[in-house]
Amino acid sequence: MGFRVRKSRLSRFLNSFKYAFQGFVYLVRNEQNFLFHIIVGTIVVIMAFVLHFSVVKMSILLCVIGIMLSIEALNTGIERVVDLVTEEEHPMAKVAKDVSAAAVFLFAIISVIIGFLLFFEPIIRLLQS
Repeated sequence: MGFRVRKSRLSRFLNSFKYAFQGFVYLVRNEQNFLFHIIVGTIVVIMAFVLHFSVVKMSILLCVIGIMLSIEALNTGIERVVDLVTEEEHPMAKVAKDVSAAAVFLFAIISVIIGFLLFFEPIIRLLQS
């Protein structure tokens, strides 16, 4: 019986990666904003390598990109649940969607500010050389 429980837990654990991957594929295929964030994030990481970012700066950058992608994914999840619960235009459904979109927007603004702070000095150095 103990082996069966472990197998079941292991199976559930492995399935969680499968489901997460399926969610990621859904986001890339169906959500233009998520794809936009991936493309911009990739370009920004390449620029950081070119500008020889320190480990600390690169870590901050990757955290910001990861948080942005995660908030975008949560926003999509909230939108899909709202759509599942009601097909009619309900004021509270609109609030839920608008507030989750606002979370993405707010962190996008913060991300741009953090990006400016991280890239300003290296770009100035590159232009002066």
